[in-house]
Amino acid sequence: MSQSNLGYISKIEPFGTFDGPGIRSIIFLSGCPLRCVYCHNPETWQAHIGNRYTAAELTEMALKNKPYYGSNGGVTFSGGEPLNQPEFLLECLKSLKAVGIHTALDTSGYSLSPLLPEILEYTDLIIYDLKAADGALYEKITSRKMDVTERFLDLAQKQGTPLWIRQVLVPHLNDNQVNLLVTAQRIAKLKNVEKIEILPYHTLGKSKYETLEYDYPLGNTPAMSMSEGQKWQDQLIDLISRIKSSE
Repeated sequence: MSQSNLGYISKIEPFGTFDGPGIRSIIFLSGCPLRCVYCHNPETWQAHIGNRYTAAELTEMALKNKPYYGSNGGVTFSGGEPLNQPEFLLECLKSLKAVGIHTALDTSGYSLSPLLPEILEYTDLIIYDLKAADGALYEKITSRKMDVTERFLDLAQKQGTPLWIRQVLVPHLNDNQVNLLVTAQRIAKLKNVEKIEILPYHTLGKSKYETLEYDYPLGNTPAMSMSEGQKWQDQLIDLISRIKSSE
């Protein structure tokens, strides 16, 4: 792997506080194999768009920002799907770890790359987007089969990488007790889960579809309030706790 490898980056958020612990630089890699119905970043779907960077350039940027990261901040790779550029991602992770910067991967886990074990070796935290724990619902949301991401999750478990679990909740799609139970049962089987979050569906990305002249899959589905999302999150965490205590 050569340091001259160039990655396609759709955007960089120098200082973010949502995607991982502390203050972080969020690097959005271009390209995604999924077409999630609630995706709010359709501009990242295509693989060869955006600006091109080397791992060295991104590491240099991170080093400049490092004083702001504090004791628990760092760099998060998001997208798109960051695993869509596995060689470049691995090079970036290695470069950042070499200078002592915490790394996180915000991912759906949808990748068959043989580099996955090595990628996870240099990843301090996985922010795992659990689209669905039921195969039929997963396919309805993503237009893909669930087996690929399940293999990624199994690999992450073997590696022992810490997990944050997130799920987007959409009115009339997955905001129901059946999904809640199936999701809780799946998460209850996982190790190293540090945090569980329900992300309420919003419509902030709808205008991007109009700009790109894409059809918006969810039409006029209303946004979910933060309070409603918090209610579902509390129920999910409580149900997981009860499942574990009954085992």
